[in-house]
Amino acid sequence: MKILILGAGKMGSFFADVLSFDHDVAVLDTDPKRLRFVYNVVRMSNPEEVKDFAPEIVINAATIKYTIQAFDMVLPYLDDQCIISDIASVKTGLQEYYEKLGRPYASSHPMFGPTFASLSDLSTQSAIVISESNHWGKIFYKDLYKSLGLKVFDYTFDEHDETIAYSLSIPFASTLVFASVMKHQEAPGTTFKRHMDIAKGLLSEDDYLLTEILFNPHTPAQVEGIRKELKTLLEIIEKKDSGEMLKFLTKVRANIADK
Repeated sequence: MKILILGAGKMGSFFADVLSFDHDVAVLDTDPKRLRFVYNVVRMSNPEEVKDFAPEIVINAATIKYTIQAFDMVLPYLDDQCIISDIASVKTGLQEYYEKLGRPYASSHPMFGPTFASLSDLSTQSAIVISESNHWGKIFYKDLYKSLGLKVFDYTFDEHDETIAYSLSIPFASTLVFASVMKHQEAPGTTFKRHMDIAKGLLSEDDYLLTEILFNPHTPAQVEGIRKELKTLLEIIEKKDSGEMLKFLTKVRANIADK
């Protein structure tokens, strides 16, 4: 299969590496310097080169801020039957965009990233394939993800956004609150250092990505849950109520027991 990847960033390079041994892969990035680190692929910096390559599927790995812009850049050079696809963690506006175009599309979300996951071992990671996607596009992504050992889930666009509000917005918000009150520690404990490493990793992500995930319409309800539990915990601490603290800890342990 002839595959065009848009963007030579971390995820674009990862997909290029994974796919290039079994497929004919090209990577397009308008910044030629970013193409220095992709191998075993056709490297392109001019969208006009796409026409001669004639891809059968496009994987849009551009940063979330430029997802639609990247599609618009190459659409004039694609065959009508070429499947366009994204791997974006934020799907806001994409369903409407795809339906307006009226061409085959696929959408998925690998639920891992270069910041925290070990890309050499993804056996503990998951991926979502959007159920409204083109049939062959879904097969392509499911076969790819299963070959990597990922757990694959079928969600609609709406179900995806609800899941992201829970699985990303809660840890993102919690980590940002932690980092916002931090002071320099001369002798940080192990737990502090682990939390700080997570915070530094999170804050190394693109600001627009973090903003869009937190602006998910399902996020406020999740953050409200955090605020409610913090209020409860603060009341227990202020009262130094050992009995209520034990109840709180028991509830938390039960909550994470099977996760």
